[in-house]
Amino acid sequence: MIAKAKWLLLASFVISFQTLWSQSDAYTDKHRPQLHFSPKKGWMNDPNGMVYHNGKYHLFFQHYPDSTVWGPMHWGHAVSADLVHWEELPIALYPDAIGTIFSGSAVIDKNNTAGFGANAIVAVYTSHNHTMEKDGFDKIETQSIAYSLDEGKTWTKYKGNPVLPNPGIRDFRDPKVSWYEPAQKWIMTLATKDHITFYSSSDLKNWKEESKFGKDLGAHGGVWECPDLIPFEVDGKQVWVLIVNLNPGAPNGGSGTQYFTGSFDGSVFTPDDTDTKWLDYGPDNYAGITWSNTGDEKLFIGWMSNWVYANIVPTKNWRSATTVARKLGLTKEVGRYRVVSTPVSALEELKTKEFTTKSKSIKKLDVTAGAGALTGPALLQFNTDELKSFSIELSNTTGEKTVIGYDRTANNYFIDRSQSGKTGFHKDFANIATAPRLSSAKNADITLVIDNASVELFADNGLSVMTAIFFPESDYTNVSIHSADKLKIKELSFKHLKRIWK
Repeated sequence: MIAKAKWLLLASFVISFQTLWSQSDAYTDKHRPQLHFSPKKGWMNDPNGMVYHNGKYHLFFQHYPDSTVWGPMHWGHAVSADLVHWEELPIALYPDAIGTIFSGSAVIDKNNTAGFGANAIVAVYTSHNHTMEKDGFDKIETQSIAYSLDEGKTWTKYKGNPVLPNPGIRDFRDPKVSWYEPAQKWIMTLATKDHITFYSSSDLKNWKEESKFGKDLGAHGGVWECPDLIPFEVDGKQVWVLIVNLNPGAPNGGSGTQYFTGSFDGSVFTPDDTDTKWLDYGPDNYAGITWSNTGDEKLFIGWMSNWVYANIVPTKNWRSATTVARKLGLTKEVGRYRVVSTPVSALEELKTKEFTTKSKSIKKLDVTAGAGALTGPALLQFNTDELKSFSIELSNTTGEKTVIGYDRTANNYFIDRSQSGKTGFHKDFANIATAPRLSSAKNADITLVIDNASVELFADNGLSVMTAIFFPESDYTNVSIHSADKLKIKELSFKHLKRIWK
C-alpha cells in the first residue's frame, strides 16, 4: 500500500507538472501574442457576447477547439478584471440540434423581463444549421437565447428556441441586443444580407420588426455582419453610432468595419450624412463590437485577422487573437461626427521600464539604442507641432521589417509589411495598407501598440487607426524612426511592457 501511495503521488506530480508545462508552453509558442487575448488552442474568430458583470469583463468568442481552421462554431469564454489580463474558461455554448453557435451578444436582464431571474446573463446568438445549408435551403440561420444564473459558469438554452425564425434570408445573423430606456424595450440590431434590420421585444423571447437600414448606403462589397448600435453624448446632444462589419469590401481588401452616425428613435435609425466611414483602416480588425452594461463608457474589441488569409496564417496550435481593448469616443472633425479609438489605459500599468526624450529634430532616431532592445510588448508614443513624413521600422537582425508611417504628400498613414517576414502563404498579405489622415490639425500625436506579431497605430487622438499582423522568422528587436523632412519630436516615450500571461 505504501509503494502504491508513493506511485500515485509521483504520478499526480508528473501530471500536474505536465499540465503546468503545457499551459506555459501554450503561451510561448511561435508568434503567440503576449499583449492580446488568444485561445490556448484551436481556432478563434469573432468576439461575441461581451458583457460587464460584477467586476468582470466577459469575452465570448467564435471558437472551434478541435482544429486551427474554421469549423463547427462554439462560444469560447474568457474573463478579465482590467481588459488586459485574461483567464480562459471552459466553453460556454456548444452546438445543438438547432445548429452551431454563431455570433451574437449578451445582456444583463436586471428587471427579469425574460423570467429567467433578476440579473440573469442572457446570451442572444445565431443558430446556424449546416445540414439545411448542405441541402440547399435558405432558412439556415435563426436567433436563439440562453441564460446563466451563476456569473456565466453554466448556461441553459431556452426551450422555445429559436426566438426569431428566419423570414427567408440566407444571411440572417449576429444579433446585438441593447436596452432602449425611453420605450422600456429591447432592441435587436441584426445583419440581414446587405443591410440591417431592427427588431424590438419586451421579454427577449418575442420579437417584432421595426425598420430596415442601409440597403443603398455605405460600402457593399460583401455581406454585412456583426452590427452594433451605441449612443454617445456630444455637447449635450445624443448621437447614435451604427457599426457594421463588411466582408469583403474594406478599403485595404477583405474584411473591415464601417460605421454610420445619426439618430435613433427606438424604431428607425436616421443617418446624419451619407459618408462611408471606417473604424480601422488596417487589414486586421474585423467583427468588433462593444461591451454591454458599461454605462457611458464604450469599450470595443475586434478580431485581429482578415478572412482573406485567416485560415492559413503560419501558426501551429492556435489561430487568431483579438485586438487590444479600445475606448471609443465621438468627436466632430470638419463638420462630420467621427468615432475615435484609443487603447484602454490599463495597458500603461504593464510598464516595466521607460525611455523618454524631448525636443529632437530627427532624420533617424534609433529608439532601442536608448530604450534597450525590443524583447516583448511595447508602447511607443510621440507628438510633434508639425506633422511631416516619417516612418517607424520594426526590424530584426536578418533584415525583416514592418514599416509604419505617414506620407505628407498623400496625406496618408500607412503600414508596409512587404518585407515583414513570412508572407508567401497568401499573395495579398505582403501589402501596403493606407489610411487617410482625418485630422485637420497641424500638430499630431502617434501611439503604437507593439506585440511580437502585430502592431496597432492610433494617430491624432485615435481619429486614424490601423491594425496589422505579421509573422517574422525571428522576433523584431529594433525600433527606429526615420524622416527625410527632419521631423521635430516634442516628446517621445517608449515603454517596455510585461507579457499578460502568467
